[in-house]
Amino acid sequence: MTSDELNLSEILMVRRDKLKRLKEEGKNPFDIVKYDVTHHSNIIKEEFEKMEDTFVSVAGRIMSMRDMGKASFFDVQDRYDRIQVYAKTNDIGEENYKELKSYDIGDIVGVKGKVFKTKMGEISIHAEEVQLLTKSLLPLPEKWHGLKDVDIRYRQRYVDLIVNSEVRATFEKRTKIIQAVRKFFDDREFLEVDTPVLATIASGAAARPFKTHSNALGIDLYLRIATELYLKRLIVGGFERVYEMGKDFRNEGISVRHNPEFTMIELYQAYADYNDMMDHCEQCVAYCAQEALGTTKIVYQGTEIDLTPPWNKMTMIDAVKKYSGIDFREVKGDEAAREIAVKLDVIDDLKKDLKYCTWGDILNAAFEAYVEEHLIQPTFIIDYPVEISPLTKGKKDDPTITERFEAFIYGREVANAYSELNDPIVQKERFLQQVQDREYGDDEAYAMDEDFVTSLEVGMPPTGGMGIGIDRIIMFLTDSYSIRDVILFPTMKPLE
Repeated sequence: MTSDELNLSEILMVRRDKLKRLKEEGKNPFDIVKYDVTHHSNIIKEEFEKMEDTFVSVAGRIMSMRDMGKASFFDVQDRYDRIQVYAKTNDIGEENYKELKSYDIGDIVGVKGKVFKTKMGEISIHAEEVQLLTKSLLPLPEKWHGLKDVDIRYRQRYVDLIVNSEVRATFEKRTKIIQAVRKFFDDREFLEVDTPVLATIASGAAARPFKTHSNALGIDLYLRIATELYLKRLIVGGFERVYEMGKDFRNEGISVRHNPEFTMIELYQAYADYNDMMDHCEQCVAYCAQEALGTTKIVYQGTEIDLTPPWNKMTMIDAVKKYSGIDFREVKGDEAAREIAVKLDVIDDLKKDLKYCTWGDILNAAFEAYVEEHLIQPTFIIDYPVEISPLTKGKKDDPTITERFEAFIYGREVANAYSELNDPIVQKERFLQQVQDREYGDDEAYAMDEDFVTSLEVGMPPTGGMGIGIDRIIMFLTDSYSIRDVILFPTMKPLE
């Protein structure tokens, strides 16, 4: 056992011995079920002139202690901030003061007393009573000692939140951003709905699903990879504007941009197209920035980004031409495109064997390889090839291209939107092509959904739809490098 491990073991024993003595004296803090809190630190500090000499009751975690003999100072951290407490033997009694001196950093206490300001000018509480509410049996890290390892921070988020006020601020801001997204679409008369998380078919996006089994039904089920097809069924049913904000699940790689469980909002609007979705997208993100930060101009990882509408717009073909030098308008046919794939060295970026790849597959691979990293300022890339957009309407003047866009910020996709395909005959043909692509090796190809095709046969009006990655928007608005920094409990492999 190392010296550090020995010291920790001794600390654990000391804390447990303290708890044992408290229990023997009939003062088990874990028997306490309630404590009346009248004020929090932020109000006491912000309204000190009105609060001075006011009797208050606060509660929180001890974060520091300074013993001065017959008096002590200690800091209590509640949900908002820290506040100093001054406790004196004559004020709280010898027995209570003796107990207080045995408390440890990390213990949760209740304090009753009057608000005052020390000679050093610090707003504090002059305690008349201090009560131990919870005994902390594990020590907190000292100034990040023991929590510098980000892996431990993510695994022990509860400690991360205690010792790092910036982490708490990030997740408070996350809640504010999510509330802003909901308000934005509520104000535009969208109806929030709930659709199944478990489905018999994993469709609505190009992704590998998580698979489970229903013992009651005797069938395999999938965690949803998208809410799209259920939400469009609601458009068929007569709801003209719907959205759902919730978790999607994709059984794919983990990175600074990807977590298998993530938060999305998908929305669908009857009698609208992808141009309307562009308006919703840029206006929503700008609104969230204004609500959370008070500005639409942010700094992300040292780069200034202006979220103010209107955003830049470029077709996929033009973007590829700009950054790779290849004009795919001049590339005629699939075979010619395959030669370009070799020339651009994007074969490894293709999702299936080169001999099965089409002009559209290779255009998309070239875009991902040559363009995405350059899209720093908010940019809509529009008009995607039909092969990679099976749920999207084709353009009237060119059926090989669809009315689809993706929005990019700092080289990362944040939104995906279509003028939704509502022709059931074409939709079934597209699904069948996806089934064939899966046979060719694309394990992210869409699955056939016969019931969705049936719903289109009933009739879906012209519709615009969009998905926005909420976690990625929050990353930008909180200047967080990794998606794990904005997910309270990111997916982690268990420690052995």
